[in-house]
Amino acid sequence: MTDVTASSSSSFQYGYRPLRPLVAWRAFRRLVADKEDTAQVFEIMRALTGRSIPRGYERLLREPSGGRIAFERRELAPLFSDPARLASYAPGTVGAAYRAFMAEENLSAEGLAQESRKVEPQIDEPHVYAWYGRRLRDVHDVWHVLSGYGRDALGEACVVAFSYAQTNSLGFAFIGLGAANEIARENPAVPARKAVLEAWRNGRAAAWLPGLDYERLFEEPLEAARARLNIRSPQTYLSVPRAVRDGLQLRGAGMQRAA
Repeated sequence: MTDVTASSSSSFQYGYRPLRPLVAWRAFRRLVADKEDTAQVFEIMRALTGRSIPRGYERLLREPSGGRIAFERRELAPLFSDPARLASYAPGTVGAAYRAFMAEENLSAEGLAQESRKVEPQIDEPHVYAWYGRRLRDVHDVWHVLSGYGRDALGEACVVAFSYAQTNSLGFAFIGLGAANEIARENPAVPARKAVLEAWRNGRAAAWLPGLDYERLFEEPLEAARARLNIRSPQTYLSVPRAVRDGLQLRGAGMQRAA
C-alpha cells in the first residue's frame, strides 16, 4: 500500500508519537473538573498513543481476514450510523443490541467522530494509520455491547481497561486507572479497582477485536459472538447494583466517549 507514507509531509504523525505523560495528566485533571469536557479524553489518548497505532495496524495485516479489511479500508462510522442498515438486524444479534444501546444512550458514531476531530483534525487524512485510528475510535460503543459494560462511570473505566488489553495504548490504561481511583475515592464501597482489573483480564482473554469483520459480526447472535470471541461476563462490575452504578453517571460523564 503505497499511501502508507502519503501523508509523511503533513502534520499527521501516527507512526510514532513521543509519550507526553504530563500533558495527559493535565488533561485528566481538566476532565475531572469538567466531566462534560469530552475533548480531554482524546487529548489523553493523543498524548499516550506511542507506537500502538502502527503496531496494531501491522497485527491487523497478520490476521486471517486482516489483509482484505485493510485493503478495503471501509469506514465504520458511516456504517454504524446508517438507520436502514441498523434497522435490518434481527432481534438478538450484535447489530440489534448495538442499535438499542445507541438509541437508549442517545448516541451516534458520527457524534463520536466529531468529538475526536476537535483534538485531532488530521484523523480524517487518507493514511492507513489514520484509518486504523478511526477504526479503533468507531468500535468503542460496539465494545461496550460486546463486553457488557454500561456507560456509567464504572462501566467507562472498565471498557477502557478492556480496550487497553486489546490495543496496548497507554491512554486507555491511564484513563481506566485514573477513573477507577476517582470512583474509589468518592465511593469507597464500590470495588472500582477490582472491576477495572477484571476488565483488563477479560480483554486479555478475549479474541483480538480490532481485526473483526464488523459487518458480519453485526449479523451474529450476541451471545454466540461473545462465546466465539471468549468475552467473559463482567462479574465484578455486575455485582455493583444498577442503582449504584447509575448514581456514578455524573462523575463519569466526561469519560463517556473514550476512544
